[in-house]
Amino acid sequence: MTLDTQPTLPHNLAVIRGFVARPPVERRLPAGTRVLQFDIVTEGHPGLTSPVALHHEAATIEEGDHVIVVGQVVRRFFRSGGSTASRTEVVATEVIKATKRPSTNRAVWRAIDGLLPPEI
Repeated sequence: MTLDTQPTLPHNLAVIRGFVARPPVERRLPAGTRVLQFDIVTEGHPGLTSPVALHHEAATIEEGDHVIVVGQVVRRFFRSGGSTASRTEVVATEVIKATKRPSTNRAVWRAIDGLLPPEI
């Protein structure tokens, strides 16, 4: 198989381990979907946070939780104050308590497996 015939695969994978920096903010989209937005601070970088959006009904995340976030980096655009604004964030597919090592390992390996080309 040449490079020209290989299928296009997603190459956007974010894995972050850190602490929830402040209480998550819940928002409801017009369609009724619940979105939790929160920031993750990683060890060794106390002033730097990564914004995360989680589109799940059953999520229970609290300030100070030590978590692993698996998802994709996305830049979204929206209208604010009469102009267009943007925000870059990690849209999480999974958020797992870092103390649940087997679950975190499975989540990361599932994400990595999604990057690999299908077996021929």
